[in-house]
Amino acid sequence: MELNMENIGDIQKIAHALSSEERLQIINLLNSRNMNVNQLAESLGIPVSTAASHIKILENSGLINTELRPASRGSMKVCRRNFDDIHIQLNSKMNFKMNTQNYYETEMPIGHYIDFEVAPTCGMADHEGMIIPEDNPVHFYSPDRTKAQLIWTRKGYFVYKFPLVIPVNATIESVQFSMEICSEAPHYDNNWPTDITVWINDVEIGTWTSPGDFGDRPGKLNSKKWSETTSTQYGILKTWKVTKKSSTIDDFHISDVTVDELGVLNNMYMSLKIGIKEDAIHKGGMNLFGREFGDHPQDIKLLMEYS
Repeated sequence: MELNMENIGDIQKIAHALSSEERLQIINLLNSRNMNVNQLAESLGIPVSTAASHIKILENSGLINTELRPASRGSMKVCRRNFDDIHIQLNSKMNFKMNTQNYYETEMPIGHYIDFEVAPTCGMADHEGMIIPEDNPVHFYSPDRTKAQLIWTRKGYFVYKFPLVIPVNATIESVQFSMEICSEAPHYDNNWPTDITVWINDVEIGTWTSPGDFGDRPGKLNSKKWSETTSTQYGILKTWKVTKKSSTIDDFHISDVTVDELGVLNNMYMSLKIGIKEDAIHKGGMNLFGREFGDHPQDIKLLMEYS
């Protein structure tokens, strides 16, 4: 969330929402998973009516989203945290024209790929279990793929297209993609390296070697049903970033590719390809995690800085 002194009303709402210890505790609980009002009230040891009042304030501030879902009796309000960060610029933009940076951020669910190549072991799942028959690549064309919270393949790639909603005369300063990811082994194997490469607009950015396929403990967001299996449970949150100077993974230099080489403004979208190269040294496959699976409540996130 980006705020400045031109949004004084919004700043007041945010400040009021964060001024309560109970509301801060609610945000902290929603860092782990989505919860309904009754669950939040029980976790905090407060009446449901009090929890509902706090939820209304947080919702009005924009810090959380709520959604009515069917319940055993009527419906329930499910709450989800809406932002990872809040940036408040206290200097007036009129007085400080040098600060011209803007940010564009969006997330793509892992099942919304537009192209792929997979090979057994491969499959996809949500909290209830398998969405498609395992180890049968043709089912990756299924429309049910949009529900996926975990997808895996022993080799190949996935391609996504992210819409760009930025001014046509913008100057792109940096582009970064972050995702929770790990290797893919039968069941799981914490010592199972794989070289995972990212391409942006068909330009190879760099390769990260995942140390393994992690299943030694349940993922923080996983359902009890999935946590009781011997399958992959969580990954590692990794960030590929391209700037005017170079490309990095988690701020460590990986290549000399610069943002000017990506041709960002040539299309209305930006393509992202994640995969294992045919000549990779370590071909251990990969798992991709959605916002309701693993340890980190996010899908594949694009963050672009422009002026």
